[in-house]
Amino acid sequence: MTSVLFGRDAEVRALTEMIDRVSDEGRCLVLLGDPGIGKTALLRAARAAARGAGFRVLGAVGVQSEAQLPFAGLHQVLRPLGIRPNQRQQALLTAFGLAEGERPDIFGVALAAVDLIEAAAAQQPLAILVDDVQWLDAQSQEVLTFIAHRRAPLRLAIIGTVRTGYPGPFVSAGLPELAVSGVDGDAAEEILSSLAGVAGVADRRRIREQAQGNPLALLELPETLAGAVHPEAQDWQPLTARLERAFGSRVAELDPAARDALLIAAVDPVDDVAEILSATAVLYGAPVSADVFRPAVEAGLVRVEHGRLELRHPLVRSGVLQAETLERRHAANAAVAAVLDTDPYRRAWHRGQSIMGPDDEIADELEANASVAVGRGAVMSAIRLLQWSAQLTGASAQRGRRLLVAAEHAFSLGQQEQVGLLVTAAERCDLSELDWARAQWLREIFHDGVPGDAARVHQLCDAARQSHAVGDRDLALNLLLGAALRCWWADTGPAARADVVSAAKSLVGGADITHDHRYVATLALAEPVAECGAVMDLLSEVRPAEIADGDALRVFGIAATAIGDPVRSLTFLGRSEALLRSQGRLALLSQVLSLCVVNRLETGDWKGAQAAAREGELLAKETGQPIWRIGALACDALSSAFRGDSDQALSYAAEVEATASRQRLNQLLSMAQLAKGAALSAAGRHVQAYRELARAFRADDPSFHQRERFGAVMFLAEAAVEAGREADASAVLAELSQVANLTRAPLLVVHLRYARAVICDDAIAGPLYADMMDQDFAGWPWAEACANLAHGGWLRRLGRREEAVAALRPAVAELDRIGARPWADRARAELGAALSGL
Repeated sequence: MTSVLFGRDAEVRALTEMIDRVSDEGRCLVLLGDPGIGKTALLRAARAAARGAGFRVLGAVGVQSEAQLPFAGLHQVLRPLGIRPNQRQQALLTAFGLAEGERPDIFGVALAAVDLIEAAAAQQPLAILVDDVQWLDAQSQEVLTFIAHRRAPLRLAIIGTVRTGYPGPFVSAGLPELAVSGVDGDAAEEILSSLAGVAGVADRRRIREQAQGNPLALLELPETLAGAVHPEAQDWQPLTARLERAFGSRVAELDPAARDALLIAAVDPVDDVAEILSATAVLYGAPVSADVFRPAVEAGLVRVEHGRLELRHPLVRSGVLQAETLERRHAANAAVAAVLDTDPYRRAWHRGQSIMGPDDEIADELEANASVAVGRGAVMSAIRLLQWSAQLTGASAQRGRRLLVAAEHAFSLGQQEQVGLLVTAAERCDLSELDWARAQWLREIFHDGVPGDAARVHQLCDAARQSHAVGDRDLALNLLLGAALRCWWADTGPAARADVVSAAKSLVGGADITHDHRYVATLALAEPVAECGAVMDLLSEVRPAEIADGDALRVFGIAATAIGDPVRSLTFLGRSEALLRSQGRLALLSQVLSLCVVNRLETGDWKGAQAAAREGELLAKETGQPIWRIGALACDALSSAFRGDSDQALSYAAEVEATASRQRLNQLLSMAQLAKGAALSAAGRHVQAYRELARAFRADDPSFHQRERFGAVMFLAEAAVEAGREADASAVLAELSQVANLTRAPLLVVHLRYARAVICDDAIAGPLYADMMDQDFAGWPWAEACANLAHGGWLRRLGRREEAVAALRPAVAELDRIGARPWADRARAELGAALSGL
């Protein structure tokens, strides 16, 4: 590419090389710089280079006022590709308002966009060039960032320009950046002499000093300074402000009709000349023709071609708006609204920009716009519209309700900080009892207090009862699920747990909610032992294949995990995962994958657990979801311990303990004790292993958790045998046997059958080993392999070597497959001993 830009050889070379390397893998570059620094000119140079290299070029330009229109920027980019009405592209058609359909998830829209781009790039390499990314609508910015993350396998170049100081996903995504700074002195001299026509050496020096290498300033400041009586008086102003004033000063020189037309063009994000002329006629009070633009064209402010009006630079828009009074800007927006009868969405937006102070009619229209945005998957736009609607709402209670609806949408996006801000604003209003309860639920979703706060649990239960009393059972279930989660993570005491269960069961009267996922999970999380049987019965009546709600399946999976049924949990989570993948609901998918990890560890699919952990974390980053590192770290500690990496496991467990102890999260502390015990056993430090594992079974220990301890029973028994603590362990098993009489938790049953056999004296252990081996191990390969190892060892010690070999061979094979190196090594040693005696 031959550069025609003064002083930009290095930047042009970087763009050329980037485009040339797309044959290896997809590329992306963010051009960062101040207004007027030359980003747009570099983008034009990149366009020429891409076309010269045989690329198909797609593009979009962000317009500050156009950010109101959901997915408008993405539509600009993809429109030339032709979106077909098929299943894969339905999300795009719905998002763009081109077809009716089920509300799309934003990442479903993003996946559909990637599919469309991938198909096009297979035919011809693509370049997506976007100017002023910071002014695209929020949804388009998210999708563009997602596409950039998925670029590697595609013949695709993405280049976006962003104004310095504007945050956003495209800037914060860690994409490659090129900072565009001012041109050097020689280039500035060339611009001033060749393009700006500044002849005097002194004038060029003064302008060069003020322009600071900014090409637009080098072109515009000469005219401004030439007309200034005291040009040095402008030196104190920021360069951007001086450029805006330079453009704004030309507005005053226009005739009234041209000035009105330019103001309409500045407030209207649509560049359609016919629409601008119609609105200008309303503002001016008389019909106008296309000749009305001529003075602005001659002043170098706009270009008019093929029925479209283009402002010379974004600073022209801000300069015009700053040059006009607030009353004039309001009137211009009212004029645009007046010609948009067939576009109620945009009409409401411009009406909102035409007033100050409350206006309930416009507030209602903006709320209706929010519903339209939600239906198109533009939840971020809906939140802003609801906030705006609330600002224009006269009644305090209605204002608060709209803010809470916005907070619920923010929750659906995982935006914790925004939820808190919106709820706080809503609580300043005169909320109804029902909305007050809704505010409590929203606060609970992202609570940062102590999970074991029993008083807060009782408060949530009271709020749930109030919600139920006024007819909102859904809100009551949400509140109780929040209360139950507090009971799960930390010890709230029996009274709080009982209150949650009692409040949940009080909702059953008059309606069958017993198969509602939130009801089932509430019972399971609040009382995983006492309600285990009831929850198992309810879950057994649920048919995962008949459920189309991925989130409901996720919550059913949580319920099954809570009572200790990992096999059933994975059935629910597997169906949820498949649905969410097909729907492109990646944010929720990241949560489901994270839930799969601990269940796969429990059952023996350790490779699957690792894959789920990796993908879950990747998706969480891609979708902007918080990564709950302490929970992931607890799973990492268990995985490392089971695989025999004792040092790593102990390091992870210590980190989990440090964080979980501060928040009194005894569920995680229990996981840490299991990880430490398993790691110490794998290292042959059995006395220490027993000591650590035993803590998880003492009710007065901070790591005691009534359900989480079930997964440590097998390890406790093994450590007890090696450490000579069989008597102590037997007392623990006797207590757990009583618990097992109350609960049918599969995890406890499997572990108890193993532990009873292992800890028993060999001479009388026959019936216990028979009971252990007689169970159904479907879905439990880890437990079955351990059982075969223990059974084979017992048979060998009794001299029944052939039977021992028959048990130990599958144990070795399965433990190797799972990746349980310490257990596989033990099984090999036992097998060698058995074979040596044959």
